[in-house]
Amino acid sequence: MKIDLHAHSNVSDGTQPPAQLVAAALAAGVDVMALTDHDSTAGWAAALVAARALGVGLVPGMEISCTTDRGISVHLLCYLHDPTHQGLLAEITKAKEARQSRAERMVLRLAEDYPLSWDDVSAHVAPGATVGRPHIADALVAAGIVSDRNEAFATILTSHSRYFVSHYAPDPVLAVQLVRAAGGVPVFAHPVASSRGRVVDAQVFHDMIDAGLLGVEVDHRDNPPEGRAWLRNLASKNGLLVTGSSDYHGAGKPNLLGENTTRPEVLESILALATGARAYLPHQLQM
Repeated sequence: MKIDLHAHSNVSDGTQPPAQLVAAALAAGVDVMALTDHDSTAGWAAALVAARALGVGLVPGMEISCTTDRGISVHLLCYLHDPTHQGLLAEITKAKEARQSRAERMVLRLAEDYPLSWDDVSAHVAPGATVGRPHIADALVAAGIVSDRNEAFATILTSHSRYFVSHYAPDPVLAVQLVRAAGGVPVFAHPVASSRGRVVDAQVFHDMIDAGLLGVEVDHRDNPPEGRAWLRNLASKNGLLVTGSSDYHGAGKPNLLGENTTRPEVLESILALATGARAYLPHQLQM
């Protein structure tokens, strides 16, 4: 069974609507996929309709953007949480509003030096989607300022750029606690992806574990080999689930659906631990 537990639609920063994403998973030979848009569950319903029609297993999820007290970005995947849980929903709403304001301020700064407007960025944001730097990157590509998203993030949109604006995001320990309270399964996404920027130290991992962290995403293209070995050892010592996934964004990144996968027994554990929402598994994939 080919299981990919990290993929994005255009509800956040992917380039395909949820139904097209499910179809792409089928074409890639993926049996079960998780929809994990940033800070949003708005794509769940459309993805479920497509999954039922195409016979693809679907694990509804989300990727929560967090920041430590030292300003280090942490991404937390959560699977099968209750999307109506008031505590988690309030925190996600607060972060989304901050991201919207941040994007607007970044565009104002960029417009001082580049032919870029808020309308240019909005043209790349699907209705109801969570706006973010990837959408600004897409607008920069469309304007011919950079060649692709990677160039945008390596230059104009880097956190060291004068155009960068920080925004509110929950502490990862709080995010873990809220996901568990919402009946979800929290998994630390690409935890040692140093190519993306600073990564947290061991103490943050243990604080998150104490708060209820249940897994770590080990097999991800941005985790270096030595980091994967360290993560497997951490997981073994602390009874954490080990996942693998693509972090697929459609045309937004080179990542390919199914390039890294999760073992069926790990998915089975996630399904058993979750109490907030249910996955869809076609009859032939029932566990």
